[in-house]
Amino acid sequence: MSQILFVLTGAQHWTLADGTQHPTGFWADEAVTPYEAFKAAGHRITVATPGGVVPSVDEASLSAEANGSQEAADRVAQGLDAFVELGQPLSVEDVRIDSGGGPAGFDAVFYPGGHGPMEDLATDSDSGTLLVRTLESGRPLGIVCHGPAALLAAHTQQGASAVHGRRLTGFTNAEEQQTGLAAKAKWLLQDRLVEAGAHFDEGAPWEPHVVVDGNLVSGQNPASAGPVAAEVIKMLG
Repeated sequence: MSQILFVLTGAQHWTLADGTQHPTGFWADEAVTPYEAFKAAGHRITVATPGGVVPSVDEASLSAEANGSQEAADRVAQGLDAFVELGQPLSVEDVRIDSGGGPAGFDAVFYPGGHGPMEDLATDSDSGTLLVRTLESGRPLGIVCHGPAALLAAHTQQGASAVHGRRLTGFTNAEEQQTGLAAKAKWLLQDRLVEAGAHFDEGAPWEPHVVVDGNLVSGQNPASAGPVAAEVIKMLG
């Protein structure tokens, strides 16, 4: 049985370009769908957040509109109830690195999305170290939607960006524009990843799109969360 570390944002808001705060958290389906997939495959999940705070869910992600129907929204809400029962999260800074270079006791790492990662994980050096060590260890790393924002804090010991030269995807400028968020944001994820030297692979808006680069599995949007989890499960054998 493999151990999966889920790293979620600890931020409860997202600061907009005008300085106002917008309530946020992790996007429910991006955590619930992979959680259910890993659990069905017999894997165990542990949650970690910056500071070990209980993560907040983006309430908008529980709406019928966000999930395509009330039935789908109810399924996500029910899955979320099971997910939050995992208990008090670990603190990201307390996750130990083992002799193999990866997170001690964990066989894979998974970063769901939401706008929260843009607020805290994108500047969290402990999370950045965890990401670099996971990539270097060869253990699977799954990361979805706005989750790749956390990679902006990941730098090698030589100071280079961990995404430089990497092929990956994430929530696109087109999707930001279509949600009406682009004009409000301080920065856009796609732009920042490209600036850091990533080879950004953009798929059709809102369609599942997964990019595999070595042990890094990235998904473009919420619809990509399940396929990303499936790729990680395949890597785990």
